[in-house]
Amino acid sequence: MPNYRRVIQNGGTYFFTVVTYKRQPLLLNISSVNLFLHCINGVKKKYPFEINAYAILPDHIHTIWTLPENDSDYSNRWRLIKGNFTKSLPQSKQINSNGEKNIWQSRFWEHLIRSQEDYNKHCDYIHYNPVKHGLVESVDEWQFSSFKDFVTMGFYPEGCGKEIAKEIYQMDLE
Repeated sequence: MPNYRRVIQNGGTYFFTVVTYKRQPLLLNISSVNLFLHCINGVKKKYPFEINAYAILPDHIHTIWTLPENDSDYSNRWRLIKGNFTKSLPQSKQINSNGEKNIWQSRFWEHLIRSQEDYNKHCDYIHYNPVKHGLVESVDEWQFSSFKDFVTMGFYPEGCGKEIAKEIYQMDLE
């Protein structure tokens, strides 16, 4: 088995995918998503970072973060967010199907964003993901993403939700 090494860069901008244990749909409703966002905001107070883009789906999260200039410790941030969310759930939901008190897959996927084109492709991927998973028909219908913020900021044109092509999901994210 290869020895996996994470890319570490102070002040880096990273794309992440975090998945629940056996893809349990723990982020299925507004109260669980709000609880998750509360956990993120708690960690951000002690260990600041910028959330550039996100989509929170029932069983996984895609997000892009930018870390502070002299900081590269995204692993600790994810550990705290996942741990705080787990502890915040009712006791009955804290146990996974193996009887362990862990509701998350132990690892997460990270990718260092290396260019504006790379950033744009990952934002499109994030925003299209709820459509890809059949949760909505148009990216603008999914309430737990930064898509509408991107429209407001002018990064996507107004009313483009139905126009974003399905090819977005099939792009090569290297």
